[in-house]
Amino acid sequence: MKLKALATLSATALIIAACGHKGNPADVDAARTDALNQTMPEALAPTPSAGQTFANTAAASDAFEIQSSQLAVANSHDSAIRSFAQKMIDGHTASTAKLKTAAAAASPAITPDPTLTPEQQAKIDALKSATGPAFDQAYVAAQVAGHQATLDALKSYATSGDVPTLKAFASGLVPTVTAHLNMAKGLKP
Repeated sequence: MKLKALATLSATALIIAACGHKGNPADVDAARTDALNQTMPEALAPTPSAGQTFANTAAASDAFEIQSSQLAVANSHDSAIRSFAQKMIDGHTASTAKLKTAAAAASPAITPDPTLTPEQQAKIDALKSATGPAFDQAYVAAQVAGHQATLDALKSYATSGDVPTLKAFASGLVPTVTAHLNMAKGLKP
C-alpha cells in the first residue's frame, strides 16, 4: 500500500512539474507519460490471470526439463540416465507444443512464458558445474522434485482451473507426468 501511495505521489509531482513546463504541449504529454512509466513499479502491474499463471508455470517446467535433460545427455556417464534424459527432452518438447495449442485456443488467447523461475535457474546453474556422480545425483533429484511440482500444479489446475482448454491440457498430461515421476524415482545414480 505504501509503495502504491509513493508511486502515485511521485507520478503526481512529476506531472505537476511537467505542467509548469513552457513549451510544446506534445512535450508536456511526453513528460507526463515518461513520469508515469518511470514511477509505476512492476508491483503495480496487473496480476496475470490464473490461466496465464498456469501456462507460464507449465512452460517453465517444460523448459527446465528440456534444459536439464540436455545437460544430462551431454554430461552423464550413466546410460540409464542419458536414456531417461532423452525421453524427457522428447516428452517435454511434445508437452510444450500441446500447451501452445491449448493456450492459443483460449479466449482470449494466452501466450505461455517459458522463463525459468529463480529456483529452476539455480538448479540449471548447479548442474552446469557438477560432474560425475555428483551430476547424476543432482540431475535425478531435480527431476523428481520438478516432476512432483509439475504434477501438483497439473492436478490443481485440472480441478479448479479457469480456462477450459488449459484444464483439458492439464488433465490429459497428468498420466504422462506421473509416469515421468515414477521413472525418475526409479533411477539409481
